[in-house]
Amino acid sequence: MRVGSFVLAAQFPGQGEGEALHRAVRSAEVAEEAGLDTVWLAEHHFVPYGTCPSAVTLAALLLGRTRRIRVGTAVSVLPTTHPVTLGEQAALLHHTSGGRFTLGVGRGGPWIDLEVFGAGLEAYEKGFPESLDVLVRWLRDASVAADGERFRFREVPVVPRPSEALTEVEGPELVVACTSPASVRLAAERGLSMLLGMHVGDEEKAEMVALWRRHARASGRPAEEILGASHVSAGVCQIADRRVDAAETLMKAMPGWLKQGLEAHVTVDGRTRRMRDPLAYTELLCGLHPVGTPRLCADRLAATSERTGISRFALLVEGSGDLAATEENVRRLGAEVLPQLV
Repeated sequence: MRVGSFVLAAQFPGQGEGEALHRAVRSAEVAEEAGLDTVWLAEHHFVPYGTCPSAVTLAALLLGRTRRIRVGTAVSVLPTTHPVTLGEQAALLHHTSGGRFTLGVGRGGPWIDLEVFGAGLEAYEKGFPESLDVLVRWLRDASVAADGERFRFREVPVVPRPSEALTEVEGPELVVACTSPASVRLAAERGLSMLLGMHVGDEEKAEMVALWRRHARASGRPAEEILGASHVSAGVCQIADRRVDAAETLMKAMPGWLKQGLEAHVTVDGRTRRMRDPLAYTELLCGLHPVGTPRLCADRLAATSERTGISRFALLVEGSGDLAATEENVRRLGAEVLPQLV
């Protein structure tokens, strides 16, 4: 089982953006010290929900500050960037980090980001598969051309090459955030592992894994690739000597952050959107994920793995909103939970 942290660089009420980013960087450094497998970095624009606007940029910083731990994006928003630009950045980080970088991509939302970056609503609603295919080819081929609806360019060499068949150097891992049957199918047909969100429980994640396998088989993906797929489950982790104390820590801090963060999202076309109730959402997360004693957290992770077949986790560890508490949470995850997972 491979357990990592999920870093949003969340800006809690009363905090500055610099404080949120410092906590994000420090928690990642502590994650390596604590023996975690991966640090997953979120990307958001114009909202305090997450103050990191470029997951690949923060990944570069953290890869330079660490020596062992993997660093992944969760996720880089593909509709608002050019897939070749993202592919070049991924290849650069892959080579300079000794293969410790994972590129996670997602469709994002119908936010004003699409207007600011000039992508337009079409890139969100219809363009994601085309962007993903260009990116996949960039990470696998020696040269790439495009003749699609959104991207058209003559054949150009891929420099630096992420994958080198002659030297058996594999390119960076690519995973796709999946929140719907359509995105599950998209990932499965391309043989890409999924990143599944923290808002759904074990039953739904198990159904998505089963659906992925069906689509992968139907599209002719190799059996060994299907069996070897390494999906990632996002969740929340808060450790305390009593479960009630762990839940109380999150119930005090997270609703205020969720309220100001989610309310700050602006749609690009003024469409009506349903807001989650911050208090109820925090309660849901506490019920779904490892929140409690070290033993309870280990049991919860093991149960999720058994029910879903997923062996990788990206756990939000900054739910307290406090730097010292976050560091302690990460250290306890490494020292008191990981040894119980065999």
